[in-house]
Amino acid sequence: MREYALVFVISAAVTFLVTPLARRFAVRVRAMSEVRDRDVHSIPTPRLGGIAMYAGVVAGMLVASQLPFLSAVARDYGEPRAVLVAGGLICLLGAIDDRWPLDALTKLAGQVACAGVMVLLGVQLSFALLPSGNTLSLTAETAIPLTIFVAVVLVNAVNMVDGLDGLAAGVCAVAALAGFAYAYHLAVSNQIYRATPAALIAVVTAGACVGFLPHNFYPARVFMGDSGSMMIGLLLAASMTSVTGEVSYGGVAGTSALPSLIPLAVPLAVLAVPFLDLLLAVVRRTRRGSSPFSPDKQHLHHRLLEIGNSHRKAVLFMWFWAALFGFGGVVASLSTGPGAVLCVVAAVVVCSALLLIRQPALVGFGGAASNGGRGGTAPDRRPDVMTVAPLAPHDGCGGAPAGGEAPPPTAGGSGGL
Repeated sequence: MREYALVFVISAAVTFLVTPLARRFAVRVRAMSEVRDRDVHSIPTPRLGGIAMYAGVVAGMLVASQLPFLSAVARDYGEPRAVLVAGGLICLLGAIDDRWPLDALTKLAGQVACAGVMVLLGVQLSFALLPSGNTLSLTAETAIPLTIFVAVVLVNAVNMVDGLDGLAAGVCAVAALAGFAYAYHLAVSNQIYRATPAALIAVVTAGACVGFLPHNFYPARVFMGDSGSMMIGLLLAASMTSVTGEVSYGGVAGTSALPSLIPLAVPLAVLAVPFLDLLLAVVRRTRRGSSPFSPDKQHLHHRLLEIGNSHRKAVLFMWFWAALFGFGGVVASLSTGPGAVLCVVAAVVVCSALLLIRQPALVGFGGAASNGGRGGTAPDRRPDVMTVAPLAPHDGCGGAPAGGEAPPPTAGGSGGL
């Protein structure tokens, strides 16, 4: 566990230190998120935060390969090398889109190609878990497209949730930590080797997200952009695929169907909100005769702002709900009684209720207090961004609150539809 903690700290520290460099590079190459009438942020903001996050992932993997306990993972398994190569490719694809916007079909083709590289290098579903608890072996003809499909879905789910400052990084950190908790406890409870690819990938992913948060929490100085959101989605897919393989070879104590299905349920439950938002967006746009890919300002985070929540409050709501589904699912899968599950649910519900009842003057990582609602102001601490000339609009996620009011002066995300 101590080596996992060290890898987490290294990944977070490198991401934190490299993010200002990535921000300056984004300003220099003009990879900026411009302001549109449906965006939440109100001044041009640099993208390319995903470059710093990838640097944190690489640093975490390199440190792990030199540690006595975790070096066996890098030596005996193909998953770490697969996520480094495929993660670098999809980060590059996202960086290109952050600077020169790509159309939806081109991005989808790139996502499929990067997921295919990940599969060819060793991350692949080899079986399917049945509700009865039995295992069905998958042939390559079935396993390869299924793994690619899962990866592409998770990539776009994370891209969808990247709509408010700190939202995607926080939700993905929760997802990765929940996945790590499950993978590690699964190894302990079944007395198998505790250094597993699933746990290592999850812990470096969590470290990269946590290290990026101080720069991205409201008011954000940099966005992760598609370079970050797509990469993190691919890493979550790799961890999920790997932990499912761990269940197959290690077995699950008790041979119950619920624990057998939890490896798939944990990351999917954590990302249930963006999945639901994506489904509702497709239904909403199709019913009015528009393309499912046409942008609008009726996403879940827009509605949270419209009903009077501050930016920080809306983000914290979604963090808590991610924790409820993610860690609640892990506890439910590993607990033999209802007590632990009820404690987790009660804690998150109480915290959410306190956020609903009160509007505290929350202080972010940067020290600026929230004014609440949609009409507040925050100090501008990004003078170099204001000197950048306007660029062509980028079709990303985010939007302005309805009702014709001015949006908050410093907020917003960068990815999604």
